[in-house]
Amino acid sequence: MKRIYLATAITCLVVLAAFAVIFHFVSKNGAKEHLTVGFIYDNDESTPYTYNFSLAKDAVEKKYGDRVTIYTCSNVLDEEMEEPLRELAADGCDIIFFNGYSELVRELAPEYPEIQFCQTSYMDMSDQTVPANYHTFKGEAYQGRFVSGIAAGMKIKRMILDGVISPEEALVGFVAAFPTPEVISGYTAFLLGVRYVVPQAVMRVKYTHTWSSYAQEKSAAEQLLDEGCVVVSQHTDTIGPAIACEEALENRDVCFVGYNQSMSEVAPGASLVTSRICWEPYVLSAVDAVMLNKDIESVVTGHIHGTDVSAGFEKGWVEMIDLNLQAAAPGTQEAMDEVIEKFKRENVDFVFRGHYEGVNPDDPSDTIDLDTPYIENKDTSYPLFHYILNKVITVEE
Repeated sequence: MKRIYLATAITCLVVLAAFAVIFHFVSKNGAKEHLTVGFIYDNDESTPYTYNFSLAKDAVEKKYGDRVTIYTCSNVLDEEMEEPLRELAADGCDIIFFNGYSELVRELAPEYPEIQFCQTSYMDMSDQTVPANYHTFKGEAYQGRFVSGIAAGMKIKRMILDGVISPEEALVGFVAAFPTPEVISGYTAFLLGVRYVVPQAVMRVKYTHTWSSYAQEKSAAEQLLDEGCVVVSQHTDTIGPAIACEEALENRDVCFVGYNQSMSEVAPGASLVTSRICWEPYVLSAVDAVMLNKDIESVVTGHIHGTDVSAGFEKGWVEMIDLNLQAAAPGTQEAMDEVIEKFKRENVDFVFRGHYEGVNPDDPSDTIDLDTPYIENKDTSYPLFHYILNKVITVEE
């Protein structure tokens, strides 16, 4: 019995020593047992964009539990960013995430070198000088937009084969907030996905000149539907376009393609599919990095551009959700999966490619010919494609 007691005692001492070594190593390397994390949202969780981003906060809570304290500020306008940012800094935040487009974050970051500031990218940072504690990130949304276009194209092709519309009536509508490269890149990739299946398809775009206005977005979608669009999508922040499609469905066959948040609950008949940027991989990895006292870009997996990171389907930063099998054409899932596999293999030069010419709406001398493929997000997480394709995209005021 004495030998058993002795062996047990020695085992306990070895285990305690191992814990001591691990604790010493962790302490020496500055790893943290607890983090305070801040989130600043441009809207609240009732809007698709912010709701989708808030899922990353939920993921942090689920993973870390009581090892994190989380503070959230909602409905913060870009020009009002300074006060909540300073408040979160005073609350002891170790890392703060922002889904707004304010340049104040970059400007204020040097005042708080002990805090990591992570902002969804809102401009090309490749030629910018940024503070060491300022980071930008975004999923490569054009991939999801293109796959959404595949689903919409399959639907339109079925409508043509069934005699519901003629090939000349393959008209796609898009409700857009502003004519920024991010928005233009998204709706162009969407149309090119549609034309991957239905080469005759063309698009009409209406700008609302606001990110979040239910009335304006719904009105723009209704106008597009009245003009004959059979598919409508959006890059705005409310459910207005989805509701417009659901109401129109009472009289004719139309469908809605979502972005960021599924519209299957508010538009169960019209909603076809949704693509979303998954913010969780970056946010969780960034929190891991700060917890381990490591550089964020050494922990995040993706396309690293300095302190800017992007990724697509291959890293789970983009995904498709809620394909409506009642509305979708047969074979849609298989067609989507085939293209997603291309993206996962990082074969991306087939999207912005073809016999297309485009013009920068702000500078007619700036043109592009897609016989030479354009690779989006090659050097930055912010989308830079900013050309309106001649003959196939019409912008309506």
